[in-house]
Amino acid sequence: MSVSKETRRLKIRTKIRSKISGIASKPRLAVFRSNTAIYAQLIDDSKGLTLLSSSSSNLKLEKGSKFEKSKTVGLELAKSAIKSGITEVVFDRAGYLYHGRVKALAEGAREGGLKF
Repeated sequence: MSVSKETRRLKIRTKIRSKISGIASKPRLAVFRSNTAIYAQLIDDSKGLTLLSSSSSNLKLEKGSKFEKSKTVGLELAKSAIKSGITEVVFDRAGYLYHGRVKALAEGAREGGLKF
């Protein structure tokens, strides 16, 4: 019996989350990818708070591919994080493979000045 793609991703996500967590000085950069949009949040796990968030749907990005939108989301999140005094994060890919849109978001965040 084969395991569904979603079940496999959730199993990987659980394993990743058991090893990493974010604190106020070094929050967790969590990624969620839907068919149409990509979402990113900076989370302080010690308090259970979302410090910052950004998404391709909130930015009202009309032009460009999903890949380009992902990179823009990473850049915008990094800009607002730098304004808030956050320079280092822990990257949480949430069980998604590190390629395509997830990789583009990470590269955009790095270009924006975040270190991870």
